[in-house]
Amino acid sequence: MTQNEVLQVFRNTGALLEGHFVLRSGLHSRQFFQCALALQQMPIVEKLGAALAAKLKPLGAVTVVAPAMGGLVIGQEVARQLGLRFIFVEKEEGKLVLRRGFKIAPGEKILIVEDVVTKGGRVQETLDIVRAHSGNVLGVGMVVDRSNGVVNLGVPMFSLIALQVEAFAPDKLPPDLAKSPAVKPGSK
Repeated sequence: MTQNEVLQVFRNTGALLEGHFVLRSGLHSRQFFQCALALQQMPIVEKLGAALAAKLKPLGAVTVVAPAMGGLVIGQEVARQLGLRFIFVEKEEGKLVLRRGFKIAPGEKILIVEDVVTKGGRVQETLDIVRAHSGNVLGVGMVVDRSNGVVNLGVPMFSLIALQVEAFAPDKLPPDLAKSPAVKPGSK
């Protein structure tokens, strides 16, 4: 899939929102990718998962790890497409942790899959967890990279969409955004 085709999927499903939004990172933006709206349709999940899996397959991983909630659907689909094991990290007392009896073997070859990355905080937390369990992170895959090329996680990164999206600190809002109420539509 081309970037334009993926972007059209977001438009067609109403998953690309326009307005004034507060992102999980605390930054404000005029655009918001509500991946859950696109990923509620299994044919779309399969199509996006296949496109991302094709980019990640050459890395030779054996396990996909996703941060909950955003990365769950696409992470599981990428793992399914590649025939790999799938596990996830989830919040416990406000911090991501590996739970539910999931184990990571020393040296296990891992991919991390997320839906949207802006500042990379949840992906970095996931990387830290995998490394704390002696796993070997081969790369990170995401549907949308809205980091404007700023995020460097120290491993190869792959996305279906990489956009230069304006994001503003709360104290540096342009006049048009400062005049409108901010909405925090979800986890991403």
